[in-house]
Amino acid sequence: MSRRHEKLSLGAFLLFTGHHVAAWRHPDASDSQHFADFARFAAIAEQAKFDAVFLADIVGVRTDDLAAQSRKAHSGVYPFEPLTLLSALSVSTSRIGLVATTSTSFTEPFNLARQFASLDLLSGGRAGWNLVTSTEPAAALNFGHAALIPHAERYARAEEFVDVVQGLWDSWEADAFVRNREQGVYFDPDKLHVLDHRGKHFRVRGPLNIPPSPQGRPVVVQAGSSEPGKELAARTAEVIFTAQQTLAEAVAFYADVKGRLAKYGRAAEDIKILPGVFPVVGRTEAEARDKFEQLQGLIPPEVGLGLLASFLGDPDIVHHPADGPVPPLKETEGGKSRQALLVELARRENLTLRDLYLRIAGARGHWQVVGTPTQIADQLEERFRAYGADGFNIMAPVLPGGLTDFVELVLPELRRRNLFRTEYEGKTLREHLGLKRPANALAGRRAVAAE
Repeated sequence: MSRRHEKLSLGAFLLFTGHHVAAWRHPDASDSQHFADFARFAAIAEQAKFDAVFLADIVGVRTDDLAAQSRKAHSGVYPFEPLTLLSALSVSTSRIGLVATTSTSFTEPFNLARQFASLDLLSGGRAGWNLVTSTEPAAALNFGHAALIPHAERYARAEEFVDVVQGLWDSWEADAFVRNREQGVYFDPDKLHVLDHRGKHFRVRGPLNIPPSPQGRPVVVQAGSSEPGKELAARTAEVIFTAQQTLAEAVAFYADVKGRLAKYGRAAEDIKILPGVFPVVGRTEAEARDKFEQLQGLIPPEVGLGLLASFLGDPDIVHHPADGPVPPLKETEGGKSRQALLVELARRENLTLRDLYLRIAGARGHWQVVGTPTQIADQLEERFRAYGADGFNIMAPVLPGGLTDFVELVLPELRRRNLFRTEYEGKTLREHLGLKRPANALAGRRAVAAE
């Protein structure tokens, strides 16, 4: 396989106090309850020329085992709704991409299409939608459901949902709004397209009542590595946020997803694979280990077991001895790809429940690297050069310190190797990622019909 010459992409995954489950207890962690905190995090990432900031979201607070939940920051309580926060950040930033998570399970396509199109226009073409299907049972109870929507049904709905959203984003061609004052013509009616979607899950007429942005439409990011998730991503996504533990797993996932693109008329460069990585950086290896162990020492066992219970889809995990083996798992309608990843990790390394929660407390199943700037850059470069990733979503252990450590210590090493930009070369998120502006599918449909 030929040597790669392009540069890698980097996202900054901002999770309030930091990604480690005990980050909020760290003396250097930001309170992250105020907009000024997030404005500072975004400014750090933009000054470092990251492609985007990335926000997760959950729409339900876990209330099972409140004694344990009350000791966690990662219990579903988020300081801000992501689109609201990114709308504010679109004013305090000027170049960095703005990616928000919104689930297809508990909203309607027209609302979502309108909200992200608005953010895209506000920011000058910097918006991205991280498409997920909700796996948290507490969320289902907030939207009229008695239980979590079954996995297969969630993905069937998501398949149709994204088609509707992308169709709505194609309501207007780029030059539809002529605004000719002399002739009194505001828009060209031939460049307006009515979707008129009628499917199993949705009936949406359209058109969307927001004009397109400079990048045409928001970038679609997809998080999920199950079989339906990979197929959905191959057909519709432009960025994949994923989790693999080993180089071999990363290379296999990369080849699998990229290999599915041709049947949808897509090329390998039409999609960027950006795995999550949790870097703990020290000027020496001992310093990095000390930083990591300080965080690990802040995890109460009930919090660690509760973390496993949520990812393994088995609330009874909290009642098992921490130093016992991982028990046989129950069938779950939750996140199947993450459950499979953790089970494989536990079996491969013969981990106890305590061992397993300590392994995932920082990155929740994503790749975890602890070391010096050179050691971390070596590992990122290896995965990038081996075609296991097109870049990475950086999951800072503690905010803001974990992000500034990466920016000040690792980025110079990546730049020395000519692996990351020193300046932005474009203005939109698509330009940062090297993604082409998508063709307007509805305009194409009309052209074919007219032949």
